[in-house]
Formats: sequence, C-alpha cells, structure tokens
Amino acid sequence: MSVEKRDTVVVDGMALASELRERLAREVSDLVADGRRAPRLAVVLVGDNPASASYIKGKRRACARAGIDSLEEDLPESATEAQVLAVIERLNADPGVDGILVQLPLPKQIRALVVTEATSPEKDVDGLHTQNAGRLLAGLPGLRPCTPLGILEVLARHRVPIEGANAVVIGRSILVGKPIALLLLERNATVTMCHSRTRDLAAVCREADILVAAAGSPLLVKGDWIKPGSAVIDLGVNVIDGRQTGDVDFDAALGVAGLLTPSRGGVGPLTITMLLHNTLQAYRRRMAP
Repeated sequence: MSVEKRDTVVVDGMALASELRERLAREVSDLVADGRRAPRLAVVLVGDNPASASYIKGKRRACARAGIDSLEEDLPESATEAQVLAVIERLNADPGVDGILVQLPLPKQIRALVVTEATSPEKDVDGLHTQNAGRLLAGLPGLRPCTPLGILEVLARHRVPIEGANAVVIGRSILVGKPIALLLLERNATVTMCHSRTRDLAAVCREADILVAAAGSPLLVKGDWIKPGSAVIDLGVNVIDGRQTGDVDFDAALGVAGLLTPSRGGVGPLTITMLLHNTLQAYRRRMAP
C-alpha cells in the first residue's frame, strides 16, 4: 500500500516539559511568596533497583527546580508488605505531605495493588487508586495518571483537534491505555481500544486521526498502518540490540504522520512533569479553605 509523503512534526518532549516546569515553578514561587509552605512529594523506594534509583534521582531534581519539597523513604529489598504499608500510613497522616509516590516495580513479596489501595486517594499523585480511576470513569474531578496527562499536553500544544476525532488506543493497561481512552472520550473523541486480540489491527489503525501506541511491542505499528496527517503518540519503550525503540516504526512513520512522538524524548519527559502538576493539584485541594 502506497502512503502519502508529507512533512512530519516530531515532538520535542524535553522542550515542552521544560516550558511546563517553568510555569509550575512560577506558581509554586507565588504560593511561597504569599506566605504558604511549598508543596511536598514523598517518594517510597523499596530495594536497590538501579533503574528505579535513577528515576527517583530525576524526580528529586525536577522537584527542586520547581520549588517542590521532596522526601524519600528508602526500605531494603527484604522489606515486608506490612513495613511498606506502615510507611504509607504514616505519610497519609502527615499534614505536610501532599503527594505520595511508591516507585514501581516492587519486590515480589509486596503486592502493588495493595500498596496503591493503601495510599490516600487525595495524595495518590500517580492517579492509580481505584477511587481516582472510578472518578475518571464517572467524569468527576480527581488525580489522573501522569503519562496520559502528558499525552493531552502534547495534543494541546500542537493544536491537534480531539473533539470528533477518531482515536485509536493500542494497549489496555491501567497506566496508559485505559485512562487515555477515557480522557479522550471525555473530550468527545470517538475512541477505539485495541489489544493483542484485535482483528485486523492495521485496518483499525488506518482510520485513526489520533493513534496512541502503548502495547509494549517493538515496531508494531508500520508506516502503512498510519493515516496520512494523523497524530501518532508512541509510548513504547523497548530495547532491541541495545537500542531503545518504540511501538511505532519511527523511520517508516516519518513523512506519513502529521505529528509523531519519538520513543526517547517524546512523552517520557512529560510524565515527571505531570507528576509535579499532580502534586501541586493535590496541595491546592488539601489547602483549600
């Protein structure tokens, strides 16, 4: 199948994230100048996973630049579920903590769902508590998962029309697939959710004005799966022969998609940015008279 060649806008997620963080920093600075305390994010790390430690270092640095206080609760790899829950209970009760993030993955003896459910919904800056998920489903205000919020920022910044658009989401995880489908539906897109058992996935994708690939399958989306001029959001983080690649064949998508996020430096930088956004939102709701 031949595809129309056109100029593709490749999203610079780092630049967008930097701009949004500067705006957050101004908001926090105004709060402090008004005599209020700074928002505070607590991060819980269990074990010594190098990737997790690196992510937390990045979050700590991002908090500092935005003027948001951060604290870390480090537990050993051998920590029990009860010990982790005790830390969360203490943070839930701490009036000086606005957001709580438990870094995943957790050691095998600790159930992620139990930990998520133990976190106060008002401090659940990951937006994964079932109460927050239920509020999203019901169309009620609440904290939303960070990566889907980052996707919305990309679409908004590049003025991609959502209302009335055909949106296709590949992947049904609670982290990305399900929440971004609901957020797009909330904004009046016509949403199709796809997964590993979707029949003729290529044909479904070709109808998408907005295509979100979050399947965790390297190079799944081919160039001839893409509707010319569409917005293609690649959430895949896969490694092939030591090289990071996404769920979309980036090179094949160039010249076909109107807007394209790269696997590295696309939506990723916005995820931490939206974590800061959620921390500030949680702070405002808790401090409101």
